[in-house]
Amino acid sequence: MRSKLLKSFLADKAGATAVEYGLLAALISVGMLAGLSSFSDTLNNMFGELSNRIKAPE
Repeated sequence: MRSKLLKSFLADKAGATAVEYGLLAALISVGMLAGLSSFSDTLNNMFGELSNRIKAPE
């Protein structure tokens, strides 16, 4: 009885797809956060420089 239950449990792949999609979504989210963080620093520096030039024209 136990061996049949164990074999059927190990052979069941029903939840594997959901786990794979969850891992893929997490990986994409981490990549987006890293990319946007890097992009936001550059954009912030650009607008800071623009603001300084507008305040004190040379």
